[in-house]
Amino acid sequence: MTDTLQQLLRERADADATAIKYGDRTWTWREHVAEASAQAASLVAMAAPGRPLHVGALLGNTPDMLTALAAAALGGYVLCGVNTTRRGDALARDVARVDVQILLTDANHRHLLDGLELPGVTVIDVSTDEWADRVAHAPELVPHREVAADDTFMMIFTSGTSGEPKAVEVPHAMVLFAGTALVERYGLDASDVCYLAMPLFHSNAVYAGWSVALGAGAAMAPATFSASRFLPDVRRYGATYMNYVGKPLAYILATAEQSDDVDNPLRIAFGNEAADRDIEEFGRRFGCTVWDGFGSTETAVIITRPEDCPTGSIGKGFPGVAIYDPETVRECEVARFDETGALLNADAATGELVNTQGSGLFRGYYNDQGATDQRMRHGMYWSGDLAYRDADGWIYLAGRTADWMRVDGENLTTAPIERILLRLAVISRVAVYPVPDEYVGDQVMAAVVLRDDATLSPHEFAEFLAAQRDLSPKAWPRFVWLAEDLPSTATNKILKRELVALGTDATGRVLWKRDGTAFHVLEGLAVQE
Repeated sequence: MTDTLQQLLRERADADATAIKYGDRTWTWREHVAEASAQAASLVAMAAPGRPLHVGALLGNTPDMLTALAAAALGGYVLCGVNTTRRGDALARDVARVDVQILLTDANHRHLLDGLELPGVTVIDVSTDEWADRVAHAPELVPHREVAADDTFMMIFTSGTSGEPKAVEVPHAMVLFAGTALVERYGLDASDVCYLAMPLFHSNAVYAGWSVALGAGAAMAPATFSASRFLPDVRRYGATYMNYVGKPLAYILATAEQSDDVDNPLRIAFGNEAADRDIEEFGRRFGCTVWDGFGSTETAVIITRPEDCPTGSIGKGFPGVAIYDPETVRECEVARFDETGALLNADAATGELVNTQGSGLFRGYYNDQGATDQRMRHGMYWSGDLAYRDADGWIYLAGRTADWMRVDGENLTTAPIERILLRLAVISRVAVYPVPDEYVGDQVMAAVVLRDDATLSPHEFAEFLAAQRDLSPKAWPRFVWLAEDLPSTATNKILKRELVALGTDATGRVLWKRDGTAFHVLEGLAVQE
């Protein structure tokens, strides 16, 4: 039985199936494991004794990052994924937070470290001839440790949508569990090709991409995500499986449809946080099956989405998954709906997703006991995600805990409103968030990005809202921003705190305000009527 990534990679060491496809080059698993072993041996040999062997990776989605992942597993040390979109002091803080001893980077990212104070950190540019020569003459690998299933494989930072990113300690067992489950569910094997376009420093790419390829012995095609390059890449590499997180499906669907889009080898797309409309449309357009589930870096709350999952739901939880009121520490009421599908008891039914049985596979945030304690309260894990559950046990997300809005004395959450707004076909992406009411509480604001070449008038938007029978009048946006794009993390998650900070100032942007049921343009900015 394979309990660790270290063991699994050793099993791949003699395989001559393709492991990596990148540009015009390919590597077999035999070659890939040999390169990773040599890198691991080099790093173990140069590590300072008496310090945690934490190796940072400030790298893009390239074979070098795949080598860093495999080397850490084989070498029995901890890899620390460093977010390539962080800058300056924030980047330095991340490196220091996880006690990086050696930091791997390359020619494309080395400049990000210019001027930074990184005491005690040895920086290695893996794209140099000097490093290649060192690895070529590496001694035989003697692992830093023979790891156990619960030993930390990687430090992965959270996305930082609701605050500063926190480093999650990810054990070998977690990565193996995720990959094995997906390999078995989708029947993947060495003949498959996994398209890895999500950032490999983040949990989605590790759990739902890299670990899947490793578990199946399939080929990996690392790439930087691009909506326009997606289909050419899938065809070029023969990709049969892809992972995603956030809004990539929406970005791809915003490109012009071609009559031959369905002519491609993709079979399965698996990820988190896609809208139901985009799931259905992506599957139709590209002739594949899209499976969208709930996931977080911490993996303490596990929810699966079976084939009979109703529209809007994220599925049913593993044993222990429940929805609790954080103030009363009691389970919330079952959600009740009227004949239109509108939620009748939002206040009583909406609460925080928890794991009543404890932390699951969550091992805590490294060097952040306060944040760990905030997650682990009353003997339960509190996710920070709002949700409600119907009488049949189907769970529906309602947003993050910061997404509560108090509108005219009524509590509202953002996710149900966003799901309704996405019924409007011209809208590609949307974010709903609170802005202060001039008297008391909040007003609802929506930032929308239209599909390419689409138009929307205030009157058309008002007519659409009026036709949505399950949308409470209090949930109608008071302000609407027609945005070119939305601020987001490297993992395609919308940064609502930046939207909130912009407020309702219409300077330099197309902004509508609602009076009654009619919208008008603020400050005379031009918009199609």
